[in-house]
Amino acid sequence: MTREQFRQEILDNLNKNILPYWINCMVDPAGGFYGRRDGCDRLVVDSAKGAILNARILWTFSAAYLATGREIYKDMAGRAFEYIRDNFIDKEFGGVYWSLDSDGKVLDDKKQFYAIGFTIYGMSEYARATGSEEAAKIAYELFETIERYSRDHENGGYWEAMTRDWKPIGDMRLSDKDDNASKTMNTHLHILEPYTNLLRVYPKDEKVRNAVVELVHLFLDRIEDKHSGHLGLFFNDDWTRRDHEISYGHDIEASWLLLEAALETNDRELIKKTLKHTRKIAYAALEGRCYDGSMVYERHASGHYDNDKHWWVQAENVIGQVYLWRYHGVEEALDMAIQSWEYIKNNIVDKENGEWIWSRKGFDKNLTDDKAGFWKCPYHNSRMCLEVSRILG
Repeated sequence: MTREQFRQEILDNLNKNILPYWINCMVDPAGGFYGRRDGCDRLVVDSAKGAILNARILWTFSAAYLATGREIYKDMAGRAFEYIRDNFIDKEFGGVYWSLDSDGKVLDDKKQFYAIGFTIYGMSEYARATGSEEAAKIAYELFETIERYSRDHENGGYWEAMTRDWKPIGDMRLSDKDDNASKTMNTHLHILEPYTNLLRVYPKDEKVRNAVVELVHLFLDRIEDKHSGHLGLFFNDDWTRRDHEISYGHDIEASWLLLEAALETNDRELIKKTLKHTRKIAYAALEGRCYDGSMVYERHASGHYDNDKHWWVQAENVIGQVYLWRYHGVEEALDMAIQSWEYIKNNIVDKENGEWIWSRKGFDKNLTDDKAGFWKCPYHNSRMCLEVSRILG
């Protein structure tokens, strides 16, 4: 497959497979978007609506409109923007609610900084795509909220969660699968990501720029394991590591998001340092790459591998390999990315109904986990299409 064929195939997947699914199957006539379709693609009308799903929808359609100029994408982004603004933003205490019921009433009012970060990501992209001053203002206010309530000025980094009115909370986990740690790699990665995008909206703002710079250094100096190149996942307040797992998907995702952030700062020394570290992180991640181009999910502390081929890991694997080719000069990495795309195309893309399935379990399709839902969003796969197209174009 040629470079141009690769680019065209992923653009077609974005415009003819992924985004039409969300337009045709997930728009809620009562407002916003439905909360879930199950693994068999059945709509669950009364499902909760999560802040993460809605913020990622906002980012996706905003980014797609910015890249293509298609008015339908602008309309969908506007729909997501209005629903988040009117329903998820806490008008009394600030921040965003974790979830709403299907009618838009508050279901869980905790303040998870991961979700606030994604709302910044979506709002800042909507501002970039449409010029919305209101969205830019909301994004910046949420940035200030994270800095005010989540920033650990003593040990560095950010705490995970608080109550609605910014009091300590006992259960800080993003999900039942996570360790109840006060600091996690995942939340820091998805605070860095929106801060980088906010810097594009406010390129002269030193508070935003300094926060991005400090987060990149934090990853390279604290979160990355100096021996293996893998990223730690769970930490105490003082950055004592609590886990011994390896998340190949997060490693490969971080390898390019960190470089993207450093490049946006225009700090030569930071870029030089980040290039060195992210090459090592990317190669560590590729330990989870299989002969067919797919990537396994993670390795547990016991040494047991979770061999499920999750949709988001496959998408990040493609971007990470394209970055290895483009920014690190690894010539064979582009062919590796194309092979990984071939795996996705033949095993993860739902060619009949649209979108991608959650994962492959061995040779079988995973029909248990959601087709669309609280965590199954159009963000990882759409971003793969947009980012790879941008680089190849």
